[in-house]
Amino acid sequence: MAAVLALTSFYSTSAVAQEGTASGEVRRIDIEAGKITIKHGAISELQLPAMTLVYKIDPALLKDIKPGDRVSFTARREAGQYVVVSISK
Repeated sequence: MAAVLALTSFYSTSAVAQEGTASGEVRRIDIEAGKITIKHGAISELQLPAMTLVYKIDPALLKDIKPGDRVSFTARREAGQYVVVSISK
């Protein structure tokens, strides 16, 4: 029984999306593709070093954001992709 519980716990933990917050500079925005490129510092929760990375994003979150803006954002790793779930100047 303990082995079954341990195995279930392992799968439950790995199925949870990882999430972290950071700040950085918006480099590019592709509203049609739902993508944003951000140069940011390390995001330890996502095991990302400082870098410039393209994230998926809901275009509705981009209404007041433009290239060159300094932003704070929360990103999540979902199914091997990085997704910005909130962003502000």
